[in-house]
Amino acid sequence: MSRKSSKKFWVAEVSDEDDRWITAAAESDPDNPPVPSEIIAKMVPFNTIFGRPPKPDAKQLVSIRYQPEVLAYFRSTGPGWQARMDAVLAEHVRKMKAGGEG
Repeated sequence: MSRKSSKKFWVAEVSDEDDRWITAAAESDPDNPPVPSEIIAKMVPFNTIFGRPPKPDAKQLVSIRYQPEVLAYFRSTGPGWQARMDAVLAEHVRKMKAGGEG
């Protein structure tokens, strides 16, 4: 489940003098030179290049309440019970669309 982080990030205020010192130190480091702004402008987030493309029919996260006996039954069937529960509901939807009775 994805939630926004509740952590607070504090950014220290840096004086102009400290900023100049930090920049000079970074520029004088032969092993780790600063990245030119032209290159930074061309950068894209990593997850837009690599990773699995989003599915057009991706499942949606919802919060729902079920009767305890319904949950107990599906949970008693072992790992994968949520997928089986989804399959039962999907089959019911197919039957209802086909004109079946609920």
